Formats: sequence, C-alpha cells, structure tokens
Amino acid sequence: MIRVLLADDQHLVRQAMAALLSFEDDIMVVGEVGTGDEVADAVNRLRPDVVLLDIEMPGKDGLTVAGELSGVRVIILTTFGRPGYLSRAVDAGAAGYVLKDARAEELADAIRKVAGGGRVIDRKLAAASRSAGANPLTDRERDVLRAAADGATIAEIAQRLFLSAGTARNYLSSASQKVGARNRAEAVRAAEDKGWL
Repeated sequence: MIRVLLADDQHLVRQAMAALLSFEDDIMVVGEVGTGDEVADAVNRLRPDVVLLDIEMPGKDGLTVAGELSGVRVIILTTFGRPGYLSRAVDAGAAGYVLKDARAEELADAIRKVAGGGRVIDRKLAAASRSAGANPLTDRERDVLRAAADGATIAEIAQRLFLSAGTARNYLSSASQKVGARNRAEAVRAAEDKGWL
C-alpha cells in the first residue's frame, strides 16, 4: 500500500483528490494539510511514502517544503505550468511535477511511479523548461522583484530588505535587463510568468 500525504491550501481540492485516490486499491491517503508549515510535522507523524505538494500555500510554499523534506518522495501537484517552477522543483529534489488538469488515472500512475523510485515530469513542460533556459536572476534580484510586486517604492523595498535605496535600485535595474523588461512592473510579471520568483 502506498501511503500519501496531501498538502494543498484549498480544502475542496484536497477532498476531491482524496476521494479520487480512495478508488485505487494500492493507494491510501494517510493525511491532509492546508499550509506548507504543517507538512514536516505531518510527514514525521504519518510516515507517508509520497507527498503531493501544491506550490502556493500559506506559510512555506511547496518548493521550499520540497527542499526541506528527506526520506520521502515528493510530487509537485499544481496549476502552474511554468518552466521556472519545474526547474526549482527538480532542484529542490521533487521526483514528480504534475499539473492539476491531469486525469485521475495519470495522478495515480504518477504516484505509483514515484513511490517505486521513478520520476514523472509533464513532457510539454519539460520541453518548455529546456527552451526557457536557466533562471538568470540572482537570489537578491528575486528578493527585490518579490518586494516590488505589490507596487512598493524604492525606499520601501530598500527598507524591507535592509538595503540602501541605491542598491535596491541597482538590483531592480539588473533584474529588469535580464528579463528584457522596460520597468519593474514588467520585470515582476515576466519573472512570475517564467516561474522564477
């Protein structure tokens, strides 16, 4: 029996996945959590073979959680088919990346394959990831773009990140050039679309 932990902030989605997986004779959902902060404790208590992680959850995001887990196989299950997210998921140690529009049989097959030591990556997304290339942004450039995402001023960004205004401006300029954007709003949008933030 393959023991599965579901981590998704949408209660209805978790219930639907649990219901669909309950029809599989060899898969048992042993637990459900709604935030990234709950995953490690649930893994320690429930000892699942596979954890299905959404990317965007309250607390720690699924990509961060994937990088912190050991001794358990991880599948990122998300609506976000972004090449950068796929690259970050693989770098974090995820063994699978499945989009939420997959059929129930595909998800069950992915769980079986990952539990057996294999990898499952959406083929179209893998091709897009290869053609998009590596994330050109440094960690600090990503931090500054994230801080700029809500329309913060240079001074606010600098204060949040404990930088000088000039340093924050330089990081924004560098990030904008790297993603081919004319301004910070375009840079944020381009980096989000690629899954680089």
